[in-house]
Amino acid sequence: MNDPIPSLDDTPSRLGRVMLFAAWVVGFALLVLFFKGFIDRQANPNPEPVAGVGQTGAPQVVLRRNRAGHYVAGGRINGQPVVFMLDTGATDVALPLPLARRLGLALRPGGLSQTANGTVQTWATRLDSVDLGGLVARNLRASVLPNMAGDEVLLGMSYLKQLELVQRGDTLTLRAHRGSQ
Repeated sequence: MNDPIPSLDDTPSRLGRVMLFAAWVVGFALLVLFFKGFIDRQANPNPEPVAGVGQTGAPQVVLRRNRAGHYVAGGRINGQPVVFMLDTGATDVALPLPLARRLGLALRPGGLSQTANGTVQTWATRLDSVDLGGLVARNLRASVLPNMAGDEVLLGMSYLKQLELVQRGDTLTLRAHRGSQ
């Protein structure tokens, strides 16, 4: 019984505590990544839509509605990735000013526009291309709103009018008119 009493400063004990702490950190990081991905998928269930061929032979993209009841999808403006929220109530494609600047869009005075939040001063621009899952439209009119929050682009009727929209349940099918794509 002359063995010394183990102390908290024993190397194996310290190493064990460090490894336990590291395991907790890694486990917590994995949980954060899992739940972030889960939450992102609920906000945008269509991060990278791809056009398929519908029964009519025309290209189409099928989108699922998010938890809030909106159709949100990843896409591209002038080849740059963006997130769209489809808005049949918007006349044009509408972008927040910071995003328009990041995309390098040329802005000119656009006047006043009526939005859900009232009358706002806007800028006008043209988009070389707008691509949602392979359904591409070119040379589109767009509005840039200085007070628009977030990074989502409202995909309005200047783009959507070129497509047939069919909503069934929680899905929205966007179909190119035959011969337009």
